[in-house]
Amino acid sequence: MLKSDVFVSNKNWNKYIKKPDQYINQKLKKINKKLKMFKKVNLKFSLLLSNNSEVKNLNKRFRNKNKTTDVLSFPSLDKKNLNKIFKEKKEMYIGDVIVNLSEIIKQGKETSFILAFDKIWIHGFLHLIGYRHRLNKDFIKMQKLENKLINLL
Repeated sequence: MLKSDVFVSNKNWNKYIKKPDQYINQKLKKINKKLKMFKKVNLKFSLLLSNNSEVKNLNKRFRNKNKTTDVLSFPSLDKKNLNKIFKEKKEMYIGDVIVNLSEIIKQGKETSFILAFDKIWIHGFLHLIGYRHRLNKDFIKMQKLENKLINLL
């Protein structure tokens, strides 16, 4: 089962999503019901709804990249330990996802704010459970699961 603690560090988020914690937990309930891979484990992560300056500072501090981005993910486990959790059906805190409001607004102009937001936090979450996209084949695999989760929502 997936669970999340949602934190809002930029009050402008409330203009777009009235109760972000309820919104995310509703989405996680849908995912929990539909996907078998999360039924036998208890995974918890934090989701910070932030802004350009905070994301840029975190990106510089932890990744040595002095620029903003749409999402940052900080997994608490390496792939080996994460696989153990899935095999042993343990409960574990898997890390943090930080989402940048400014970037979601930009991306939402092409589709919708909610769709852009869902894509971004799901993308960040997938990084927490070991997905990467350095290689094209990994990108395709990650994108397939991302799209599957979006369609569930």
